[in-house]
Amino acid sequence: MYDYAAIWEWGTFAVRWLHVITAIAWIGSSFYFIALDLGLRKVPNLPAGAHGEEWQVHGGGFYHINKFLVAPEAMPEHLTWFKWESYVTWLSGFALLSMVYYGGADLYLVDAEVLNVSPIVAILISLASIAFGWVAYDFICKSKFGNDNTRLMILLYFILVGMAWGYTQVFTGRAAFLHLGAFTATIMTANVFFIIMPNQRIVVADLKAGRTPDPKYGKIAKQRSTHNNYLTLPVIFLMLSNHNPLAFATQYNWIIASLVFLMGVTIRHYFNTKHARTGNPTWTWIVTALIFILIIWLSTIRTPVEGVEDSARFTPVQQRFADAEGFEVVYDTVLGRCSMCHSTEPFWEGMLWAPKGVILETEQQVAQHAREIYLQAGLTHAMPPANVSFIEPQERDRIVKWYEAALKP
Repeated sequence: MYDYAAIWEWGTFAVRWLHVITAIAWIGSSFYFIALDLGLRKVPNLPAGAHGEEWQVHGGGFYHINKFLVAPEAMPEHLTWFKWESYVTWLSGFALLSMVYYGGADLYLVDAEVLNVSPIVAILISLASIAFGWVAYDFICKSKFGNDNTRLMILLYFILVGMAWGYTQVFTGRAAFLHLGAFTATIMTANVFFIIMPNQRIVVADLKAGRTPDPKYGKIAKQRSTHNNYLTLPVIFLMLSNHNPLAFATQYNWIIASLVFLMGVTIRHYFNTKHARTGNPTWTWIVTALIFILIIWLSTIRTPVEGVEDSARFTPVQQRFADAEGFEVVYDTVLGRCSMCHSTEPFWEGMLWAPKGVILETEQQVAQHAREIYLQAGLTHAMPPANVSFIEPQERDRIVKWYEAALKP
């Protein structure tokens, strides 16, 4: 039974790999078409209905591209649709969310010191919040308020700030950042699935029927595509943030998440302006750097720690590991080899926060992170890095035997 942890770890890695691959494909095509759209030039002798053209060179060849603002006069024989990159990115991301944060809700999702709820309640809050994001966003976009895109983007930003704060009041810091990314990514994929693709199908159907397509469908799709363009970079940051406790495990983590969205806007504004050949706004990099410096400063603010007390509120799973043969020896090993970094106030030089926010000071914390200790310091030699605390092979062997003992009937 002890091999289950390794199999599950490889399973999550496979889904994560798929998620990254499809995300690269989606983001790449999205950025390419935004750049292409902004770089179009109006020149004489364009085909009827064409909005502009672009000449590009790649891979030893030249490409001559025309964009039709609504649609060409006749339906082409071959039409390539860009949709599966978005769909599979979301599906694989949700699968990964389910495997890591729902499957390990008591460890990765629920923080009793933030909000003491059961894993089931936390999962329901997670699902409801993600669904709420799309419903609220779509409603606002379709309302009269959504007619002004600038006003709409400002409101969307404040909604994201509110969600950043709200998630940190419910989940662990790590899960809060991940959910803010999932909240935003769901809006982006739903834009493709519910708005952009259906509107394009309407245009195609009109062409096949010999009708003139209504330009409003292209206008709506363009608005949602622009939103996706500005939301992409913050989503990438949030999805990678679980590797950086200075982002998610600090006092002002929700402010940091809010500022990340501003950096996404400034960076995309620079590239969008350059692609449109309307200027060279280097000031955006200065603003981005200042925001990033502010984030660094916020991540180093610490509140005094009076001490750590073991609450002794063991869950049944934690109690099983605490009662397993060899726990006392493993606990001493963890205190001696791991807690110099994995503590509320790490005393390893240059380290401000425990790696990945994992604290291993009390018996309850060690029992809670049994699987991670087994995988990182028992089954593999990932921890400690470069074996800086000189953990002995015998100590790793005791960790493995303790974990196996806890899984025995």
